[in-house]
Amino acid sequence: MAKQIWKPGNMIYPLPAVMVSVTDGEGNDNIITVAWTGTVCTNPAMAYISVRPSRYSYDMIRKTGEFVINLTTEKLAFATDFCGVRSGRDVDKFQKMNLTKEKAQYVSAPMIGESPVSIECRVHEVKELGSHDMFLADVLAVHADEAYMDKNNKFHLNDAGLLVYSHGEYLAGDRKVGTFGYSVKKKTSKRKK
Repeated sequence: MAKQIWKPGNMIYPLPAVMVSVTDGEGNDNIITVAWTGTVCTNPAMAYISVRPSRYSYDMIRKTGEFVINLTTEKLAFATDFCGVRSGRDVDKFQKMNLTKEKAQYVSAPMIGESPVSIECRVHEVKELGSHDMFLADVLAVHADEAYMDKNNKFHLNDAGLLVYSHGEYLAGDRKVGTFGYSVKKKTSKRKK
């Protein structure tokens, strides 16, 4: 298989398309869509988002040191895109997209009620890296929608129709192709009776 050589760039796809909710602490809330996000550490639980300093939400995060990462779904695709291409300087995204503000437990930024998972974060460190600054954050709490819990209290997040971003496109799908560790799991043999 032949591959072309391109200039350096980010081609690590797909990525989660998340809506990050923020506040300035003075009654102004906003939502920014971010694909540059992910897990940093398990113990202590840490995550990150990377944001351009020119974005409206950037100064809010710098000021309060807090944000909420809200996972998105296929049903939230339109709102996810809108919150990424419209500025909070010009429009109240919660109102325009009919999204529900829910009070978080540890941070002043609101959660998005329609999200299946909301992750409360407090900035641990800011890395000024170039086009984007990375906000390394401690995860303070995770809020999981009970609609995806079964009778045994197992969380079925993949049933939510999670949204991902890949090379300019939003994708949703829940077709499972494997589980963690399946490549090395011993096969059980069926005995003949």
